[in-house]
Amino acid sequence: MRVETSNSHLVGQPLNRVDGALKVTGQARYTAEIPVPHVTHGVLVRSTIARGRITHINTQEVALYPGVLAVLTHENAPRLKQPDEFDPSKPEPSAAPTTLVALNTDEVFWHGQPVAMVIAETLDQAQEAGARLQVSYAPGGPARLSLPAEKPHAFVPKKVMGEKPEVRKGDAEAALAAAPYKVDCTYHTPPYNHNPIEAHNTLAYWEGEHLTVYDSSQYITGGQKMLAEMFQLPPDNVRVISVFVGGAFGSKGRAWPHVALTAMAAKVVGQPVKVDLPRRDMFYMVGGRTPSEQRVALGADATGKLTALIHTGITASSTKNTFPEHFSFPARHLYACPNLLIQQQLVRLDMVPNTFMRAPGDALGMNTLEAAMDELAYTLGMDPVALRLRNDTAVDPTERVPFSSRHLKECFELGAEKFNWQQRNPQPRSMRDGEWLIGWGTASAYYPANKRRSEVKIILSADGTAVVQCGTHEMGNGTSTIMTQYAAEQLGLPMTHVRFEYGDTHLPKASGSYGSTTTATVGAAVTEACEALKRQVLTLAQKGKGSPLRYATSAEVEARAGGLFLKSQPTQGENYVALLARHGRSSLEASGQTPAGWYDKLTQAAYSFQSFGAQFCEVRVHQDTGEVQVTRWVGVYDCGRILNPKTARSQFLGSITMGIGMALWEDTAWDLRDGRIPNASLSEYHVPVAAGLPSIEAYALNIPDPHTPMGAHGAGEIAMTGAAAAVANAVYHATGRRVRSLPITPDKLL
Repeated sequence: MRVETSNSHLVGQPLNRVDGALKVTGQARYTAEIPVPHVTHGVLVRSTIARGRITHINTQEVALYPGVLAVLTHENAPRLKQPDEFDPSKPEPSAAPTTLVALNTDEVFWHGQPVAMVIAETLDQAQEAGARLQVSYAPGGPARLSLPAEKPHAFVPKKVMGEKPEVRKGDAEAALAAAPYKVDCTYHTPPYNHNPIEAHNTLAYWEGEHLTVYDSSQYITGGQKMLAEMFQLPPDNVRVISVFVGGAFGSKGRAWPHVALTAMAAKVVGQPVKVDLPRRDMFYMVGGRTPSEQRVALGADATGKLTALIHTGITASSTKNTFPEHFSFPARHLYACPNLLIQQQLVRLDMVPNTFMRAPGDALGMNTLEAAMDELAYTLGMDPVALRLRNDTAVDPTERVPFSSRHLKECFELGAEKFNWQQRNPQPRSMRDGEWLIGWGTASAYYPANKRRSEVKIILSADGTAVVQCGTHEMGNGTSTIMTQYAAEQLGLPMTHVRFEYGDTHLPKASGSYGSTTTATVGAAVTEACEALKRQVLTLAQKGKGSPLRYATSAEVEARAGGLFLKSQPTQGENYVALLARHGRSSLEASGQTPAGWYDKLTQAAYSFQSFGAQFCEVRVHQDTGEVQVTRWVGVYDCGRILNPKTARSQFLGSITMGIGMALWEDTAWDLRDGRIPNASLSEYHVPVAAGLPSIEAYALNIPDPHTPMGAHGAGEIAMTGAAAAVANAVYHATGRRVRSLPITPDKLL
């Protein structure tokens, strides 16, 4: 990945992951591998209907099976307090995905809902007993399992991720009718399921009224809050630990029903209990991305300038949660247009509560908006890159404030150069290689530059080493490496002298690691803590009569070479080890938190904080079979300063890969009769694999944003957005056939 190297000695360098050796040698212990004496095993039994009530469960027979310690159902499970559902408008929301307390009701709200739990001495015993548990039901009438054609139950939610569900500017419908060039299309996306390498798992045990939970989580603070609410405990009595996470992508930002049930079971049997969800259970008990139906209508004048932009549609949530996935956000911020109509509706289905999935909302919205932009380009007879640049803007179309940083033009210019876009024949079906039709497609990328709140503590020891503590998460995103780099540079220490501790609610609080927020959020808190620590060091130095820093101010010193030194006289300063020894101090401690101005909306209203990018894709489509191969990719991203090019590149490659999967393969098939998922396995739910992926070139502009912490934006999700549209647009260029319903499978091209 090309970046402009930072002038600093650590930040901006493509350094290896500090946890890499532990992971590749198998020394990193994930939740399912935590050794706890006398651990027992829990297995969840899923409902086999989507809507109704439980009438009978044969618990007495199963409870007598060898090794079985307890069988929990709605008839005997302890009563827990209903938790608050996750609410993004709250500063510290609960991680609860739903208000439903599993096993505290005989009602069934989706196929796969936990209706019983078997706890046994071994996993084999729990699985065998669970398989023999028979549950009878009284169906509750026809289940709602798909977006209804007439949408009689659709409604406009009060809020969409804290924002208004509708935006109007001018008269978009009238402008569309008057536009000389227009497109008006409806696009569909299916439901998608999460499939990180590490399945969801939880280990829980009690010590009196203190609960310890090891959980595969990307939001331990929210999990702590949820469990404290449900078991009516002081939050300090609940400890949640999640050090190594084998992928999350949004799924582990919520504490799914098995988390509370594991803690409940541990309380009942008086021993530690571990629950490892099998892959099939992940499809039924862990929410994914909502299905959607979206209308995008675009009107333009003869020069390609947009005169109307309409983006409306419908998504689904379950009957037991309220998460309207926000597909309408990109259209609010991406292109200049005087007439806008943007609206989201929601329908409730009898399905597992939906949740975040990499670039939630924005991946859906960018797929349709960027496909429609491609259709408009062909209607105009205009180059798709030129159309996007024609509608570039320095002012946010809906917020009506300048962007904190926006370099969409530079992304497309560099991407077009690297891809050799100028050699593209614009005519569909004009490029081929024997039996293979060749297509080139492009799309914009967009993702908000979010920030949240975190706290950090730094402990500088007398041996010249530092420990940085924060209750954030490492789930493959590189947090531990980047924060070690950044703290080491701020303190003037080698990376080997800095250790980053994370993944434990006993550490200073942090927000969930989602929404591409961790680097900017935690990094800002690290900055504050480092500055506070350096002030303490300087105060100590000023107490020494012979210290070269005796009369120095904070502005006159800098941290380097293991201490503080004068900027004007680089050899004059104080070494941390010598300074602490002289004063008889074993350590110094300092704390910091993300300044309110970085995450408070009221103080951020002067600018629109967004990231941008350009996607370029080449496909080959077999003229007889309709097989699609993605053979080449160039992506260029404008997401502020790049702190570590190696970890950022990994994020870009992962996002592009998921975007290709969204375009060509992923699709959760619901049986509309009862809500069963016929393809609830990795043999049937197809995800990208290395053999099916192209050569990917990822570039970052590396232009710091002057209005964000460290000049950085998150890099974890930007490359997911627009990726599916780039594939679809390339397929159209290759075949002349426009597929508006993902995934793009061969049957849709024959």
